[in-house]
Amino acid sequence: MRIDVITIFPGLFEPFRTTSLLGAACRDGIVELAVHDLRDWTKDRHRTVDDTPYGGGPGMVMRPEPLVEAIEALAGPKRGEGEESRQAHVLLLSPQGRPFTQAKAQELARETHLVLVCGRYEGVDQRVIDLAVDEEVSIGDYVLAGGELPALVVIEAVTRLVPGVMGNPESADTESFQAGMLEGPQYTRPAAFRGVEVPAVLRSGDHAAIARWRAEQARERTEARRPDLLPAARGDERNER
Repeated sequence: MRIDVITIFPGLFEPFRTTSLLGAACRDGIVELAVHDLRDWTKDRHRTVDDTPYGGGPGMVMRPEPLVEAIEALAGPKRGEGEESRQAHVLLLSPQGRPFTQAKAQELARETHLVLVCGRYEGVDQRVIDLAVDEEVSIGDYVLAGGELPALVVIEAVTRLVPGVMGNPESADTESFQAGMLEGPQYTRPAAFRGVEVPAVLRSGDHAAIARWRAEQARERTEARRPDLLPAARGDERNER
């Protein structure tokens, strides 16, 4: 998978690119992450990327010229309806976007080329979205100073699902949200710590009993913390029958 990031703060991504699973995936050639300074596509000596909004109002808006040129340089032009689609999928990180979920991460992990656009200020000129962006994505119902942190979240969530990135691919199958529920509690050595013991079932060696216990714990935790997830989980259970 190739991921291109367009930002005015490329330095934020360098430590991330060389760390943990992503760092290993980049070194092994499984993931290629390239970060691009939007100012490289500006034409004036001040390398201007923003301007005041038409109609008045606070803040600044990111100009369309450098953003569209940057996106097209990395992804190619956006095709009209009925035309052959470009190979890259272009995402704008935006509070106006659709919620980023584990299901969306799984969907994006099947792409071969992603271009992530990091907005700033009051947002980007709507013509950038109309002319060059395929999809807007939001990581939550709150506002940040820009799209860099959301881009890092998307990269982390997506790349770990790319085949070959995780040492044990089964790890992803048991995590929160994979089955529409939160993951239950986890334990490791020692068996007892400050008077609290690991549940006996986990030390029993009875894999069927352990699986039942984990399923029960996942449902109880989901009911207590995220009951909104349960209707989807019940729907998945019905579909599996």
